Amino acid sequence: MKTTVKCPRCGFGSESGFADCPKCGVIVGKYMEMKHSDKKIEDREFAARESSLQNLAAANALVIRQRKEWGEIVSGFETKNTYDVMDHWKNPLFEAEEEGGSFGTIITRFLLTAMRPFTMHIFSIDGKGLLKLNRPFRFYFHELEVSKANGAVVGTIKRRFSILRRHYSVRDRHGNEVYQLFGPILHPWTFQIKKNGQELGKITKKWGGLLKESMTDADNFGINFPPGINLGQKALLLGAVFLIDFVHFESRGGRN
Repeated sequence: MKTTVKCPRCGFGSESGFADCPKCGVIVGKYMEMKHSDKKIEDREFAARESSLQNLAAANALVIRQRKEWGEIVSGFETKNTYDVMDHWKNPLFEAEEEGGSFGTIITRFLLTAMRPFTMHIFSIDGKGLLKLNRPFRFYFHELEVSKANGAVVGTIKRRFSILRRHYSVRDRHGNEVYQLFGPILHPWTFQIKKNGQELGKITKKWGGLLKESMTDADNFGINFPPGINLGQKALLLGAVFLIDFVHFESRGGRN
């Protein structure tokens, strides 16, 4: 029985072997070498991403510091948000950056300010994409979807209705609630991380002092993770910090 040889690029089949595909002209040997090389690069990048995410898995607490440019401070014009993410020793772990730069996103940022929809990427220190955060426009029931760089959904953070408290639901990719975030009315800088009514961790805005707060709206946050939390849940709570920053602390006419 004769064996049909197929081109690895276009799928053209022939019972006689060929070095160059008669249909698309690709040199089969070089094409396979290139594919093998690309696979090695993909494997190295995957290993680098996994290594970076292990830094998140190992962290019991994080510090998130917003960067502010003097041009924005002086002009008051809102630019895309960028952040540094560090461990509790202030060692740099990740960088987070809001997408932006097109005319449409600039106009949206100007008109909607803190209410604007956004997409934010979390990178390793060497620039590898790790997580993607997507916030659609919502007037009150604010929502954020957290996914991996490959598009796999990790879960969502959704605001729930509450008159006196700021209340969010943290849900995994199946829609199951894993934690709740509560912002007590008498503690506007704090969001408690709760499960079954028990406080297990905390997200806190670190007040920078009167002079700093009057000069810039750059926000610094700290997360104390619940004990025994898994990597996906840590990614969700990290994403929650950025949603909380936009909704409750971004420079605008009021806070809610």
